[in-house]
Amino acid sequence: MNAITRFITAARTSWIVLVVGIAATAGLFVAAGYQSADSAPPVGLPDSAESVQAAELAEQFADEGATSAFLIFGRESGELTDDDIAAITERTVELADISLEGFVPPPTVSEDGTTALVVLPLEVEDRVSVQAERADEIRALAVDGLPDGVQVWFTGAEGFAVDFAAVFEGANFLLLGITALVVALLLIITYRSPILWIVPLAVVGVADFIAGIAARLVADAAGITLDGSVTGILSVLVFGAGTNYALLLIARYRDELRLNLDRRVAMAIALRGAGPAIIASGSTVALALATLLFGELSGNRSLGLAGAAGIVVAMAYALLVLPAALVVFGRWLFWPLVPRYGSADKVSRSPWGKLGRAVSKRPVMVAIVGFVVLGAMASGLATVTVGLSQNDRFIVKPEAVIGQERLAAAFSAGSSAPATVIASADTAEEVVEGILDIDGVSEATIGAQNDDIASISVILDADPESEEAFALIRDLRLALDDLGDGQALVGGNDAAALDQRDAQARDQNLVIPLVLVLVLLVLIVLLRALLAPLLLLIAVVASFFSAVGIGSVLFTTVFGFPGIDTTVLLFSFIFLVALGVDYSIFLVTRAKEEVPTLGTSEGMIRALAATGGVITSAGILLAAVFAVLGVLPLIALTQVGVIVCIGVLIDTLLVRTVIVPALTFIAKDRFWWPRRPELTDAEAAARGANGQAERMPDELPETDTREKEPVGA
Repeated sequence: MNAITRFITAARTSWIVLVVGIAATAGLFVAAGYQSADSAPPVGLPDSAESVQAAELAEQFADEGATSAFLIFGRESGELTDDDIAAITERTVELADISLEGFVPPPTVSEDGTTALVVLPLEVEDRVSVQAERADEIRALAVDGLPDGVQVWFTGAEGFAVDFAAVFEGANFLLLGITALVVALLLIITYRSPILWIVPLAVVGVADFIAGIAARLVADAAGITLDGSVTGILSVLVFGAGTNYALLLIARYRDELRLNLDRRVAMAIALRGAGPAIIASGSTVALALATLLFGELSGNRSLGLAGAAGIVVAMAYALLVLPAALVVFGRWLFWPLVPRYGSADKVSRSPWGKLGRAVSKRPVMVAIVGFVVLGAMASGLATVTVGLSQNDRFIVKPEAVIGQERLAAAFSAGSSAPATVIASADTAEEVVEGILDIDGVSEATIGAQNDDIASISVILDADPESEEAFALIRDLRLALDDLGDGQALVGGNDAAALDQRDAQARDQNLVIPLVLVLVLLVLIVLLRALLAPLLLLIAVVASFFSAVGIGSVLFTTVFGFPGIDTTVLLFSFIFLVALGVDYSIFLVTRAKEEVPTLGTSEGMIRALAATGGVITSAGILLAAVFAVLGVLPLIALTQVGVIVCIGVLIDTLLVRTVIVPALTFIAKDRFWWPRRPELTDAEAAARGANGQAERMPDELPETDTREKEPVGA
């Protein structure tokens, strides 16, 4: 470790580190290039899902790779006239050239005469840019020549795919721009320097750029597709985590500049002190994200792989490139608040140290009150509703949702997304009769069939992807076990959405315990203790439940969201537990350094005083970065951003500041059980009475200055 830190910080070799870092960055860019995500999000279900099996069998009756778009025609009010219907029919002729079959069926008019539906068969296209271009062409042809007052909405599977992709059009640049601006402002406020913030922001910005390339290369090698939502979250992760690591390192570097005349010696000491905490923190986050690779849904696996790769890149740049970049410049980089050698010990006057001293006087009461507050915040969990329909996933209703709602109002609720039952051809008639006996089924008709199987279209009396629709799919599957040969399969959009929600629940039940075990193991290895890791894990999990409770209340009362998306709880848990425990790692590892000199209680107070400012700044910055996800009009990302933002603030301002120190003061030396600290609290008190506890700069021997450097250099 000493050899590495010397190589990174030494006058002759720090330049080598910078040059190699720049060359590696440029080389990776030239070799791999930068590509924005141009793939639609995959469905993500495993082959074992019933809806996937049904879709594979249904391919026997349709052209492989076929999809469809719905064009909904109607007036703002009133019925369509005969001239309107004739004009709409003429539009189907014009659209035939785009149709997969070279033909578009005539419009179907609702019973009330207000709405006409045109189903347009299309070839599946995975590239979102091509999808968007085709959708624009379809819209232009559909509206051309329509009578005044007749409107058209592009919806269906293709319409939702296009509108979902439009959410992320330019999203990377928007997120990157706002995130960089937020980080820059907070760094300027934190350092109160017009210069210093440029270095960490530049390093983290390059790390984010390279993380995107690295994530794509790793994903391509693993056969995983990255879409716009994954790359957007990746940027937020890299900027948030990378800036946190930079804040911790620079804060330690600034402290050491006060104690060492040579800035390179100061950086080497700071790197040895902060490095293990940064490595433990980054490893915790990367491993927690990697647990998503055990999930069933490909969307979860893609986020896990990309996120883990991005965190490793951020950690590497923070530990290798940033120290070399900082020592190239002199102390003037901190101007106007340049840390002078031998200046007063600001840590001893820190308000965080005073807070720690106050907590140490009544730690039991403080811990009880702290957990009561967390419990009160978590009470909002009683209002949590998990699950959003396809129509409810957008903050601002796009065209596809408006068209879907118009279709559902004019036709049977489930006519826009009928279920598909694949049954044996010999028992198809019996299966249809049994299906029609199920309450909530409006219609069931036999469609295409061959010698082996038949496709049965089932229209449900429920809105697509609603709880009523899911209940009917379950009833349908249960009834089919006793109909025909008992081998019939249920597919379609509602069945796929239900299978996806169930798979998400299974992923959640698997990944969450894995994350808890991994975080606990990392803490045990880092602290070489058992009790301290358990206490830290309990505290950070409590902050997660508190954040979800507050978030749920906000979503219902302020945002007006109908529920929480199925992916939100899992992603929020991983981000909060992995990132939230970082601050406890930073605090406790610093306390562990102080124990041999000050003992457990005084060591914790000193650690809180030393890290309180930087951890608070890091927490506020990370919370603000995740809040940036709210700029995208997608409810799931807004909810993740809000919950993580709230959770990080709770963890930073309450858990790490009050609850963790209180638990430490209660446990005293037992906090490090079963490993006995080098110095007990009683011994530390005795040593402090002899005037040996405080480490003031004027007490340091001159030999600590190492290589001489002019003050302010």
